[in-house]
Amino acid sequence: MKLVSWNVNGLRACIGKGFLEYFKGVDADIFCIQESKLQEGQVDLDLEGYHQYWNYAVKKGYSGTAVFTKKEPLSVQYGIGIEEHDQEGRVITLKFEAFYLVTVYTPNSQRELARLDYRMGWEEAFKSYLQKLDGNKPVIICGDLNVAHKEIDLKNPSSNRKNAGFTDEERDKMTRLLGAGFMDTFRYFYPDKEDAYTWWSYMGRARERNVGWRIDYFVVSERLEDKLKDAQIHADVMGSDHCPVVLEINLA
Repeated sequence: MKLVSWNVNGLRACIGKGFLEYFKGVDADIFCIQESKLQEGQVDLDLEGYHQYWNYAVKKGYSGTAVFTKKEPLSVQYGIGIEEHDQEGRVITLKFEAFYLVTVYTPNSQRELARLDYRMGWEEAFKSYLQKLDGNKPVIICGDLNVAHKEIDLKNPSSNRKNAGFTDEERDKMTRLLGAGFMDTFRYFYPDKEDAYTWWSYMGRARERNVGWRIDYFVVSERLEDKLKDAQIHADVMGSDHCPVVLEINLA
């Protein structure tokens, strides 16, 4: 199976910058997007051969996720079942026979860490949600987790220590998630690979200079380790300030 995840930072804009061409070319079994920035009915995607599932934020033009899958899931859940955290369209869970697929757009802690406290509560609730799923069957989590976990995961760690996405608090939550029976698939295959980023600021020619952050992930239950085939970052794909990430895995 080939799984793709991409924070498109506005799907309508991304469609005008090559989204459909990439979608068709990559031929994923499951394709997840984050930050769709849509309400129902604002876009009509003709994706032949795919079932579509959308989770919209209450706030217009904000957040939002979607999953496009060739195989129809047994069931679909929107959100994590906690009203406080389910207003922004951030999570979709698909249940298949052999695994759960969860796509997520983790809340950003924002400038001056205005939303860090909320983010910490979200992290605990989301981890508990994943652990409950994992108690039933293996889980594949993908999306924009809004954290560069280690210093190797961003170009300038020293100057970003107190910035959203690289605070000690956020990194610790990622460490705790990985310590709860999950693994970062890209680092499993490429533990020492530097300059491997998935997001670049629009400022200062950051992408051209590859001054970026790796904040988009495929995280999976550890017991899927022997089924993993490869993890990729498609950094040459434009259309968003993020690029797609890919997981290849042997699953029915």
